[in-house]
Amino acid sequence: MRRSRLTLLVLWLATLAALGLFVARYLTVSTDLRSFMPAPTTPDQRLLVEQVGEGPGSRLLLLAITGKSDEQIAALSQQLAVTLRKDERYAQVLNGSFDIGTLDDALLPYRYLLSPTLDHQPLDAAYLRDELEQRLDDLSSPAASLLKGLLARDPTLEVLKLAERWSPPKSPEVVQGVWFSPQHEALLLVLTRAAGFDPDAQAQAIDGIHRDFDALPDHAGASVVVSGPGYFSVVANAQTRGQAEWIGRISTVGFIVLLLLAYRSIGSLLFSALPIASAALAGIGALVLLFPQVHGITLAFGFTLLGVAQEYPIRVLSHRRAGESAVESVRELWPLLLTAIASACIAYAAFFASGVNGLKQLAVFTVTGLLVAGFSTRYLLPYLLPERVHDVANMGWLIRACRFVDHLPRPRWVPLLVAVATVLMLVFAQGPFWQNDLSALTPLPRDLLMRDARLREALGAPDVRYLLVLQAPDEQGVLALSEKLEPAVDALVARHAVDAVELPSRYLPSEALQRARQQALPDRDALTHALAEAEQGMPFQPGLFEPFVNDVEKARNLPLLTPERFAASPLGQRVSTMLMPRDGHWLGLGTLSGVHDVDALQTLARDSGGAVRLLDLKGAAESLVVDYRARILRALLGATLLLVIAIIVALRSVRRAWHVLAPMTLATFLVLAVERVSGVEVSLFHLVALILAAGLGLHYALFFERDTGDAAEQRRTLHATLVCVLSALLVFGMLGWSTIPVLRAIGLTVSLGVAFHFCLSILMAPHARQD
Repeated sequence: MRRSRLTLLVLWLATLAALGLFVARYLTVSTDLRSFMPAPTTPDQRLLVEQVGEGPGSRLLLLAITGKSDEQIAALSQQLAVTLRKDERYAQVLNGSFDIGTLDDALLPYRYLLSPTLDHQPLDAAYLRDELEQRLDDLSSPAASLLKGLLARDPTLEVLKLAERWSPPKSPEVVQGVWFSPQHEALLLVLTRAAGFDPDAQAQAIDGIHRDFDALPDHAGASVVVSGPGYFSVVANAQTRGQAEWIGRISTVGFIVLLLLAYRSIGSLLFSALPIASAALAGIGALVLLFPQVHGITLAFGFTLLGVAQEYPIRVLSHRRAGESAVESVRELWPLLLTAIASACIAYAAFFASGVNGLKQLAVFTVTGLLVAGFSTRYLLPYLLPERVHDVANMGWLIRACRFVDHLPRPRWVPLLVAVATVLMLVFAQGPFWQNDLSALTPLPRDLLMRDARLREALGAPDVRYLLVLQAPDEQGVLALSEKLEPAVDALVARHAVDAVELPSRYLPSEALQRARQQALPDRDALTHALAEAEQGMPFQPGLFEPFVNDVEKARNLPLLTPERFAASPLGQRVSTMLMPRDGHWLGLGTLSGVHDVDALQTLARDSGGAVRLLDLKGAAESLVVDYRARILRALLGATLLLVIAIIVALRSVRRAWHVLAPMTLATFLVLAVERVSGVEVSLFHLVALILAAGLGLHYALFFERDTGDAAEQRRTLHATLVCVLSALLVFGMLGWSTIPVLRAIGLTVSLGVAFHFCLSILMAPHARQD
């Protein structure tokens, strides 16, 4: 017997080791939060989902350097910008200084097609004379060192005009050649290539910034502060993971102590961990087989939801009689355990019907884990447990506890009273019922949000809420529409309806406008003659401006600049995020800074005849949440019907099924009512927690409904349930103390649910004495 137990243990452990190796080799963890966003059903929702991860606003990092004098941090800003521009992780780096690298050598001649100068000014002798006179003045100014490298090729400083045009629409004050805030911070804008809601990629980009800053020769005493959506995703991810880990460690220790006190057997404790370990590894293995990537949130929430499975070995340990083998004990319990397993699987399968990839993964993980935990508890665990056990029914404290429970008053009107109180609390609760604003669930400290708002205002960074969406049959149509919109947009800026608007045509004109500018360029002879006339009496060397003449002549014959060709430049990534194909047409995105008059922007959109619309990303997000919730609620309704049928079939009695389902249903709505009266707006995370609490409560009601007529067996049932309740309260009570809103919502909801389910299951047990 001992040899067969050892063989089984070795085989079980070897299987777990093989599963572990398989998971370690093939598991790929994703952190893109869009996996937990529902499939968009409207154009605005689809655009929202794309902008959340790929939009320019989501990939923008705001940097501030402090800690030294203005001159010193300005130098650090210049050095850091140069270093970051060489790094492929950053698509664009701006700090207020001129960067000739914005246009590489091959694209420099295109400056005359990109700049609006020729729209209102020909390259004639008078214009050139005026520009050259300004260059003479500039050469005697502090900017002389910069101009000397540009003068021969660009005497009209078209590159600098483009640099100014491509700077943020509302730029901060320039000190020592770089941007400064009113708080004497050197400011930088960094556009990452990584998606904004990919915490791991954003963490690498932010770590790169800090490493490059720390590598600067004179950085000692100074510091760089980072903000922006990508930084927030990193902070939120780190805080959530950190708190979940320390809460998990404390809960694990507490759970082990609880089981040792309950069963006084280290062997039983170790063996009872095998079904849970099997459940976790099998669940992850199923995910690896069915999905190319597994989301980190799936694993975190999956392990939480698998807490239901810890009840299976607990039931086996608590219900063993002295002198009875574990195999006989579990055989008697199996019908109820199987019903509990099937019920939990039905409830969790509702996630699969949500249509959300992350929740589908969660359903696969939890259902697979529950099945493996349940069946390994039935067919493997009993053969490993010690032959001799201490019958918990003989514990003195349990006898007293059972006597106390038996003498609790149970008037028949208690459930009705609880139901009426629940309805009244739900009806008279103040505030909105549903929480549609996901930003309210952010774990970010208020000081970080305030700092971001201050830096965003100082830098004139784009608003993260509103977008102008331009629609046309093709990308050239979008650029032409953008050009047509510029005067109206400038008027809105002049009226202070909005601080700044950034349209796609600001970076790349349409081919029609480029062609018009190209045709306005003089030929070589005309330009040479105009330049000679302009240079008369000036101290410039003969032939100095030959590179300028060559560039203009080259620009006259260049193929027009397309978005694809422009993508090769450092600004190409910026343009590509503002132009996108969509269902047979093209969209252009205009970013807004400092929106003061939403009505004026909506009027602008209406006057466009449908070609332009104002997208409220907050409104789109809320509509997405509403659709998401409706889909989950429909799935839960279907799961509830299946659950009712499963309980009726398993218990072979509608009356017995009612005794199980009534306390579970009443307790679930009571949790909801208490939270609403407390001012809690119900979010998607509360729904997940309610499902978990209902799964736990169903177990309590199932076992309390069973009337064996054996007082000792009733005590064993109470013992098992008390251990389950205390372990759940230990784990989820700890979550309730978390400062992370999501973790706190789950912890408080499950803790309340466990308490209410336990109490109502006892009070409404059909065989309890009625007074």
